[in-house]
Amino acid sequence: MPDAVVVGAGPNGLAAAIELCRAGRSVLLCERAPAVGGGATTAELTLPGYRHDVCSAIHPLAVGSPFLRTLPLHEHGLDLIEPAVQAAHPLDGGRAAVLHRSLAETAAGLGGRDGAAYADLLRPFAEGWAELAPIVLGAPRPPRHPLLAARFARSGMRGAAGLATATFRSDAGRALLAGMGAHSMRPLERPPTAGFGLVLLALAHAVGWPVARGGSQAIADAMAAHLRSLGGEIQTGREVRSLADLPDARAVLLDVTPRQLVAICGDELPPRYRSALGRYRYGPGVFKVDYALSAPVPWAAEAARRAGTVHVGGALAEIAASEATVVGGGHPERPFVLVAQQSLVDPGRAPAGHHTLWAYCHVPNGSTVDMTAAIERQIERFAPGFGDVVLARSVRGPAALEAENPNYVGGDINGGAADLRQVLARPVLRASPHATPNPRIFLCSSSTPPGGGVHGMCGYHAARAALRSVLR
Repeated sequence: MPDAVVVGAGPNGLAAAIELCRAGRSVLLCERAPAVGGGATTAELTLPGYRHDVCSAIHPLAVGSPFLRTLPLHEHGLDLIEPAVQAAHPLDGGRAAVLHRSLAETAAGLGGRDGAAYADLLRPFAEGWAELAPIVLGAPRPPRHPLLAARFARSGMRGAAGLATATFRSDAGRALLAGMGAHSMRPLERPPTAGFGLVLLALAHAVGWPVARGGSQAIADAMAAHLRSLGGEIQTGREVRSLADLPDARAVLLDVTPRQLVAICGDELPPRYRSALGRYRYGPGVFKVDYALSAPVPWAAEAARRAGTVHVGGALAEIAASEATVVGGGHPERPFVLVAQQSLVDPGRAPAGHHTLWAYCHVPNGSTVDMTAAIERQIERFAPGFGDVVLARSVRGPAALEAENPNYVGGDINGGAADLRQVLARPVLRASPHATPNPRIFLCSSSTPPGGGVHGMCGYHAARAALRSVLR
């Protein structure tokens, strides 16, 4: 009988299992898919020889995570490589706001007053990332660096649109922050969308925005190899529909969202807690297109041709309108499109001279609307001739994404809406959010703090909660 069973071998499930093994506990990790990875998987989605990241693609948190950076994943084959330009945000007229690894270079690109304002805003968080990381990714507790926490809260607990307008005068500065804030999948007028943007910008300067050589699957494979080296057991192709499908164990940790938690655990959870989980709100979904290309994307802005990530959405007002439309239940004519160009950094993703492209836009949860044409119009707007280099595409909407990974409820890849309430109380308001009223059941998915991203912190916190209680 293992001490603990972990259900779900995404990055958080793997992290939970690793932390339990590091503490000397025996662990069985069960995964319904044929391989580990969850959102960190890679597959030939278009043509043979073109390797596409199924969900997560760019990995600043794989370097900036307080937990993952303690693991010797490089010993298990993980190689994280940075692009020449961390991110670019094209604007009409062939211009672009450019995010460099260097804070000074990024500020110089914005120029003048905006450059100075950018440096003043980001320097404390970029240079103090080691102190900021436990504040934004750690367990809820009084911060060890209260002045830094207060400074971050003053700027981050705002809407990204308001902070961008107050800080910058140029469309480039405002668009750069708006594109980062839009990762929250929330209207940019609402808090804490600015916090999302500040964290991503700080990470770019502190650790970079790398890709994993060979694909995001390499992160999961390295974590799985490390887990096995610690004595953990992994069983893939094993679907868990109820607790009866699991062997007896002192603790069960589930890398699932509240909907699956209730379905699996049933009456093992008290009615009031199940009712609270039923009120948990899922966020917008995504509509994703992966491309096989005969050549690089012909971006009009030179910096975008060297960027690992490209935010396609134009100026602040346009991005804000797009995100507000989605949250309001509509489909924007000009969606904000997140693009990743992994093969620019990792040529092995495609045959020689060819490339892959990863792109998605936000849509209402459960949407059935095909956004392919809208996405391609946006890319073509900033990269005339894009259609001429497309060899093949793989299109997946919310239903297809959820069928592949049940945690993506309605296409929500973040495990729940990231509004202020669910940032502070995720999935419900509890002193230990990763624990449930049943002392042997724990939740370790992105539906718990600190939320979405390949950082493993949700799994780490759940494991520590189990070690403090039932696995002492």
